[in-house]
Amino acid sequence: MILVTGATGTVGTQVVRILAQRGESVRAMTRSPERASLPAEVVRGDFNDSGSLNAAVAGVDAVFLLDAPGPWIERHDLAMLDAVRAHGVGKVVKLSAIGTGEDTDSRVGGWHLPGEDVLRAGVAAWTILRPSSFATNTLAWVPMIRAGQPVANMTGNGAQGVIDPRDVAEVAVAALTAPGHERRTYTLTGPELLSAPDQVAALGTVLGQTIEVVDVPLDVARQQMLAAGRDPEFVDVAMRGQRLIAEGGNARLTDDVASVLGRPARTYAAWAEEHRADFG
Repeated sequence: MILVTGATGTVGTQVVRILAQRGESVRAMTRSPERASLPAEVVRGDFNDSGSLNAAVAGVDAVFLLDAPGPWIERHDLAMLDAVRAHGVGKVVKLSAIGTGEDTDSRVGGWHLPGEDVLRAGVAAWTILRPSSFATNTLAWVPMIRAGQPVANMTGNGAQGVIDPRDVAEVAVAALTAPGHERRTYTLTGPELLSAPDQVAALGTVLGQTIEVVDVPLDVARQQMLAAGRDPEFVDVAMRGQRLIAEGGNARLTDDVASVLGRPARTYAAWAEEHRADFG
């Protein structure tokens, strides 16, 4: 039995579906099981409720540990790893973030490092996945594109190894179900470095239209996020991350997807083509 946390999110949903398609026994954890429609045993689990975590973990052989980005990740990771240890779970695959452990305060990876450290020190076999920016992040541009407005850009011409979340999910499934991935840390990127204007251009080609880009100063973006009610610590880290990208600090590519899956990582252009209807 494999427990998938964050089972209704971008990567978690894909992991559940791929595991189910391969005939694995899957338990999907969500705070609102009544609203989930997944090919799995769906259970309630709340990272802030240790009783629910113990119930979710009971009887499982492996855990895919995923949580939404935010300053709560350390607390949530440690709570789940306590349950993992208490129930003797044999394997944990953790979704972390690119750059975790590096000497910078500009990355969300700082939220993931404590969980990574505890995982490495434990007795369970572990694999850590550190993906770069998700292609699905650009779905935030849908309202602008549909309204004929320019896409807001906070990262200038800073490029990243944008990755299709399905590739992340497939690597996670491989680590959960196949040998040879224990005590490995994979940095997962797409096959090419792309800036926000590069991605906008790819979308324009797919949609057959010209999409403009407008640069948004980080101080303006920060005030907009705070006005929308976002957590101030989350906003501060997000703005430092945007600055890091703009300065070229996340311009890196790896072959880890290909080494695990035996094929190249999917391109952003291919992802955009498959999601044409979302933007059109």
